[in-house]
Amino acid sequence: MMNMMNMMKQAQNIQKRLKEAQDELNSMDISGEAANGSVKVICDGKGLFKSIKLSAEAINPENPSSVSEDTIEMLEDIITTAINQTSGKAIKVMEEKMKSVTGGISIPGLF
Repeated sequence: MMNMMNMMKQAQNIQKRLKEAQDELNSMDISGEAANGSVKVICDGKGLFKSIKLSAEAINPENPSSVSEDTIEMLEDIITTAINQTSGKAIKVMEEKMKSVTGGISIPGLF
């Protein structure tokens, strides 16, 4: 009986550590750049997209002054929306696939 209680306690500790690790990963900001920093992307620690920042040079390298801040913001918003929609769809597909493998049992940290 004592062995079973120890196993339960270990399982609870693992579950707690998994939750803490997931929270930490969610709060991370990991960035990447392209084109000498004119395109910057931030993801969380799980690799999920958070934001994009564009410079006028990324949009019109030959005449960056012709690109307004409103245009940059609009492009950032529509790119963000498209990426988030795609990520959401991919997560749903992954969750359905994992449910089919686990028989619908939710395994913390798996998805």
